[in-house]
Amino acid sequence: MILLQAQKGGGTMWIWMIAILVIMWLLMMRPQRKKEKEEQQFRNALKKGDRVVFSGGIYGKVHSVDTHTVEVEVSNGVVMTVEKSMIQPAPEPTAEKK
Repeated sequence: MILLQAQKGGGTMWIWMIAILVIMWLLMMRPQRKKEKEEQQFRNALKKGDRVVFSGGIYGKVHSVDTHTVEVEVSNGVVMTVEKSMIQPAPEPTAEKK
């Protein structure tokens, strides 16, 4: 009799485990994929003159765009070639501090 009750509880345990995994996926994985998709759309839409920031914190302006790389002007006459995956949109400039 006790053995039969233990088997019944096992099925509900699996249902709860699956439900927890689905909830974790919805709360963690989905937003991350959405963010990655938005970043990929940004990189595909890059054009000359866009303000960008490297993952290392260097700001610049897009000079030219290639399939996998982007040339970014970081200072007057200084152009760097960077992998597209290292570029993020630059935040809007704020009012300068005095």
